[in-house]
Amino acid sequence: MSKARLTEMTLPLDVLAIAAHRDDVEQTCGGTLLKMAQRGHRTGILDLTQGEMGTRGTAEDRAREAGDAAGILQAAWRKALDIPDGRVENTWENRLKVARVLRETRPRVVILPYWQARHPDHATASTLGYEACFLSGLRKLEIEGEPHRPFKIVYASLYHDVRPSFVVDISEQFEARTQSLFAYKSQYEDQAAGSADFPAHAEIRTRVGAMARFYGMLAGVEYGEPFVQKEVGLVDDLLLIPVKSI
Repeated sequence: MSKARLTEMTLPLDVLAIAAHRDDVEQTCGGTLLKMAQRGHRTGILDLTQGEMGTRGTAEDRAREAGDAAGILQAAWRKALDIPDGRVENTWENRLKVARVLRETRPRVVILPYWQARHPDHATASTLGYEACFLSGLRKLEIEGEPHRPFKIVYASLYHDVRPSFVVDISEQFEARTQSLFAYKSQYEDQAAGSADFPAHAEIRTRVGAMARFYGMLAGVEYGEPFVQKEVGLVDDLLLIPVKSI
């Protein structure tokens, strides 16, 4: 991704996805980000860490690959913070780091990881992101930028067994979303390092497709990405509610 695309000219953002590691967003909501970009919305990605603890590759590898992936997803902005990989903690200092980004990018919608996860960094990123969204709106918080809170916070729930509040149809974006994940060659190409823990490349493709098909099936489309919202939804017209009941 060219540096020219990562300038303030692209701000404010319409949608900002926040995740613990480079490649988390590609796995959980990459298709949705691409769909929003294709509809003319400005999208961005904030990675909390730089991936220095990964079994495969280096932080430098993942930085380069993250830029390639962002280009595939047509993201207008991407940045990685310096929170230690494997030690994402919900501290005051870290909340301020995220709040500064929120004031800079001023997103209307924030996508966070679901708050329950196998990897502690993912679960902590969810709480950290939510609290930073609140802090960012406090006028007396003495950090750079004007106060700002997103209008909407949703949670990408792909890797937790929970019924989604809604599913985004990514049928037209699925192949590009898969390409964005495989842009991380240091992580997903077949190799000896970590082979006992990482499935083979072909198996990853099968799993990614199966999960997207499952959530697509729930919503009556080919491929989908699931999300949870904590608040009650609002409907103005019963005739416009999508997804058949029977």
